[in-house]
Amino acid sequence: MKRRSFLTKLGAGVAAGAVAAPAIAQQQPSVQWRMASSFPKNLDALFGTAEQIARRVSEVTEGRFQIRVAAAGELVPPLQVLDATQAGTVECCHTAPYYYVGKDPAFAFGTAVPFGLNARQQNAWKYFGGGNEAMALLYKEYGVVGFSAGNTGTQMAGWYRKEIKSVADLKGLKMRIAGLAGQVLAKLGVVPTQIPAGEIYPSLERGAIDAAEWVGPYDDERLGLYKVAKFYYYPGWWEGSAELTFFVNEKKWAELPKHYQAALEGACAEANALMLAKYDARNPEALRKLIGDGAQLRALPRPVMEAALKAANELYDELSAKSPHWKRIYEQWRKFRADQFLWFRVAESSYDNFAFTGVPASERAAGAAKAAAKGAAKGAAR
Repeated sequence: MKRRSFLTKLGAGVAAGAVAAPAIAQQQPSVQWRMASSFPKNLDALFGTAEQIARRVSEVTEGRFQIRVAAAGELVPPLQVLDATQAGTVECCHTAPYYYVGKDPAFAFGTAVPFGLNARQQNAWKYFGGGNEAMALLYKEYGVVGFSAGNTGTQMAGWYRKEIKSVADLKGLKMRIAGLAGQVLAKLGVVPTQIPAGEIYPSLERGAIDAAEWVGPYDDERLGLYKVAKFYYYPGWWEGSAELTFFVNEKKWAELPKHYQAALEGACAEANALMLAKYDARNPEALRKLIGDGAQLRALPRPVMEAALKAANELYDELSAKSPHWKRIYEQWRKFRADQFLWFRVAESSYDNFAFTGVPASERAAGAAKAAAKGAAKGAAR
C-alpha cells in the first residue's frame, strides 16, 4: 500500500509539473524590440551577427522576446544608431563604438585603439581585465548598456589609388577611415573622413577620396573596392581587432525580466565568438579571389608604421588631458596591454612566426599559382 501510495503521489506530482511548466512560461511577457544596425544587409558577417542575436534570443525565450533587425538607413542613419538608442527611438542597436569618438574618445576602447589589442586580448580585457566595468561608466553617461557582440580580428590597411612608399606619400591623401586612426593619420598629413560602408565605393570611384579602409578580404570583396583602387595594404595597425557592441537603452534594459536579460547577454557572447570565427574562415579564400582579380598586395613600409606609432602615442597624451574617461580607461588599459604583449611574445608570437613560415614551400606556391591562374583566366575572358 505504501509503495502504491507513493507512486500515486509521484504520478500526480509529475502531472502537476507538466501543467505548471507551460503556465510559468505563459506568465513571461511578450516583448517586441527594434534593433538598428550600422551595417547593410549585403555584409552578412556584420549585419548577419545582429540577426543571429535576435534569432537566439527568440529561441531561448520560446518566441516571447522578439527583436526586429533593421539594416543601415532603414530606421536611422548608420552612424546615428547609438543616438537613436539613447533617445529611445529604438530599444537597441548593433554598431562599432569607435564611430562615436566625437562624443568622447574613450568610445574607441569599445572597438579598437591604434596599436592596441588583438581579438583574444580584447576579450581578455573586457571579460577578465576590468574592461566591461571601465566601459560601463562611460556608457551610463549616454543612457545605454553595452555588450561585446562580434569581432573582425586584425583588419587590412585598406585600398589606395597610388602606392604608399613613404610618409611623404600620405600628405594630402583623402581617406575614409574610422575611429581614432583618422586623428593619428591627420598628424601625418592625411585628410580623414568617416563615411558608412554603402558610400565607400562611389566615393572612391568618383575620386572624392583617394583611399579607404573597411574590414578585410571577405567584406572588401563584397564591396567591390578592388575595382576602383588596386593597391591593397596591410596590416591595419589601427585595428589589431575591431569589436562591435550591442547597445541597449538603459531604461528598456531595466524593464526586461531577468530571464530575458540572461538570454540577451548569452546571445551577445555567442555572437562575439561566431563573428570572429566566420571572418577567420572566409578571409583566406576571399584574399585569393582579390589577388586573382588584380589586387596588388602591399605591406606598409616600416618607416610609415613607426611614424604612425609615434603620432598615436602623442595623440594619447593629448586625449588624456581632454577626456577624463580616456585618462581613466587608458591608464588601466595600457598596463593590461603591456602584460598581454609580453605574454604573447613568449608563446603565441614564437609559435606563429615559426609555424606560419614553416608551411612547405610547395603548399605556398600552389596557393599563389591558383590565384595567378584565376587572374589570368579572368583577364583572358575580358
